Amino acid sequence: MSATFETRADEEKLIADGVDEEPPVGNQRSLGGWQRRALYWAGVLFTAFALVNLNYLGLETWAYRTIHVVGGLILGFALVAAWSVDRPMASGPLARFQSVPLLIGGLAGAWALFCVVYAYVAREIGGADLPPDWVFNPIALPVLGEVSLFGLTLTVSVVVGIVSSWLFPGPADRVHWPDIILLLASLTIGGFFVFHFLHPDSMMRGAFRMRAGTLYADPASFWAAMSSIFLILELTRRVAGLALVTIALVFVLYSFAGPYLPGILEHDGYTLSRFFTKMFTDIGVLSAPIAVSSTYIILFITFAAFLQASKVGDYFVNFAFAAAGRARGGPAKVAVFASGLMGMINGTSAGNVVATGSLTIPLMKKVGYRPKTAGAVEAAASTGGQIMPPIMGAGAFIMAEITGIPYTELIISALIPAVLYFMSVYFMVDLEAVKMGMRGMSQSELPNLNRLMKQVYLFIPVIILIVALFAGYSVIRAGTYSMAAAMVVSWLSPHKMGPRRIVNALELAARMSIQLIAVCACAGIIVGVIGLTGVGLKFSSMLLGIAETSQLLALVFAMLISMLLGMGMPTTAAYAVAASVVAPGLQQLGIPPLIAHFFVFYFAVISAITPPVALASYAGAAIAGSDPLGTSVTSFKLGLAAYIVPFMFFYSPSILMVGTPLQIGIACVTASIGIFFLASAVQGWMMGRMNLVARAALLLAAVMMIKGGLETDAIGIPIGLAVALYQYKLGRREIVPAPAGGLSSADTTSAAAAPARTAPRVNEPR
Repeated sequence: MSATFETRADEEKLIADGVDEEPPVGNQRSLGGWQRRALYWAGVLFTAFALVNLNYLGLETWAYRTIHVVGGLILGFALVAAWSVDRPMASGPLARFQSVPLLIGGLAGAWALFCVVYAYVAREIGGADLPPDWVFNPIALPVLGEVSLFGLTLTVSVVVGIVSSWLFPGPADRVHWPDIILLLASLTIGGFFVFHFLHPDSMMRGAFRMRAGTLYADPASFWAAMSSIFLILELTRRVAGLALVTIALVFVLYSFAGPYLPGILEHDGYTLSRFFTKMFTDIGVLSAPIAVSSTYIILFITFAAFLQASKVGDYFVNFAFAAAGRARGGPAKVAVFASGLMGMINGTSAGNVVATGSLTIPLMKKVGYRPKTAGAVEAAASTGGQIMPPIMGAGAFIMAEITGIPYTELIISALIPAVLYFMSVYFMVDLEAVKMGMRGMSQSELPNLNRLMKQVYLFIPVIILIVALFAGYSVIRAGTYSMAAAMVVSWLSPHKMGPRRIVNALELAARMSIQLIAVCACAGIIVGVIGLTGVGLKFSSMLLGIAETSQLLALVFAMLISMLLGMGMPTTAAYAVAASVVAPGLQQLGIPPLIAHFFVFYFAVISAITPPVALASYAGAAIAGSDPLGTSVTSFKLGLAAYIVPFMFFYSPSILMVGTPLQIGIACVTASIGIFFLASAVQGWMMGRMNLVARAALLLAAVMMIKGGLETDAIGIPIGLAVALYQYKLGRREIVPAPAGGLSSADTTSAAAAPARTAPRVNEPR
């Protein structure tokens, strides 16, 4: 990514150039030669197949989801190394033993792949309904008894490949041999399951599905399913770190440890065969997260790639700078606007911090923001992008899939809470700028707004998306039209999308989708365990018991569990897991599904800025050069409204557009005033510095106003007015001095560009 000041021939100064391009993470390979070309075209075909299938083919559901997962595995193991690529290759005595696992893993994987190929040949060319017995059926082995030789060799190749990738670091410019074994194993697993899911005999397809998760599950399916779980967990570790993998492993172990656990955690347990075969169905890996990933997420990732290819993302950021850059603390306000726009089409909060924060954080430091505040503002704004309609970082699509509530209804309901959140962050950065006497950027440093207004047509793709959705088109059709619009509007700009740019965008979408495919598949494992063991129902019973004492206490408990489950995970996985555990319990309390799922969604999202595991905050701290824990605490303060507003979903549903227009209007006005009071109380500034008593009183007024209702408004308004009057008469107007060591104007260019070289490795395994 480059983020530079650039002067064009027409003397238009642009700040953002390539700001929506994420830098490669530390374990991402930079392939060369034939491998680079092969991976490039594999990515193009992967995305193109998904778009064609969604709009025209309509392949059998389980088969398509399997192809989607397997495609992500193949691309992931080819592109992402087991460890950082700057590690030296294995050498010494250990390296000389590589030939042994290479031979074992290679031969075992080759046999398994041969079996799948032979099965297709026997059916498609030979006309056999089933392949010969030696291909998939069990055979008797002296030690193991009845076992599928295909499945056993497949699992051996997977285990050897994973362990070897840990032991023998490989080169950065080509795919290492253990990863070749893993991607071939992924291909074998996909071929095996698609062979059964697309069997021409519907009775055979049905029998295969009915056996999964039962005592009659065949050994070949067990070995293939178990191998797929190993591959999913390993790729998730590579692209998203250990947090999600650890949680998934805990849930997997819980499936077998149930008979030995006390109290509500006890369950009957499962055998290995029943558990793993059930996991590779629409109960587990192929459940709602992958259903959404293979449809809506891949579609909107491709939409985001088209926006990037047509430089619409750069336009968003430049437009934000031109509109708000001159205001006091201008770069912070730009971060709020730009990160909100970019974050809603970015699947992860931390990824958006890296993309836009490399530009905005140094500029915030330049105008006087403390480093930890600069990093925190970007983290809070980027996290807010995940709750911003119409895309909401793909969370709205998962919510629609789980609840059955129409997508358009969800994004309407999300509008007011999202606006309140960004108002809160905006007020807080503005008050910070006021009390520290900050200035904005000079006009000479900013893009020309009038000239940018001439390119306002670049907003058309997003407008078409919204209009098409509310006109009754399906999400897939609306997304496809928006993608085509992005291509068309680019022809009116200097960055025209010709065939090469379109193909590049398809390949980029495939690379961008790897992480989300992995985490959605991993989240599917957790969702599957929750469904199999019934732990979600037991949690619901626990909530009901707590609610008998206090409904508010039950909501607080649900909040803590949602944030705990979401910590360290991307938004989509965080919500999918929390929705499976917490939302059913809230619905058991009588809370409508819309309110219950928005409650869970908000807390799963803001776990990214919640100490101690605040990935978005840590990403911002790495760019700002600040203390990670201090930055996460500051981002927690900036996003405080997001911790209060979800409770208002329950106490004042008008915030979710539930109620009469008058009720909704009153809720909007009073909540907006309450948000300002909240920001003033947190920052300790309203027309001057506030003492602790005034801050506490104003915080009480804020909560009363945000809650909604005539009774609480009658309490909040007088308190707020009394504090405002007191501050007007007696507030101290002195300015808090800005921190020393800020950047000079001459340093702006280098400061904005430098972080692109040192972006944090937010998803590198540790």
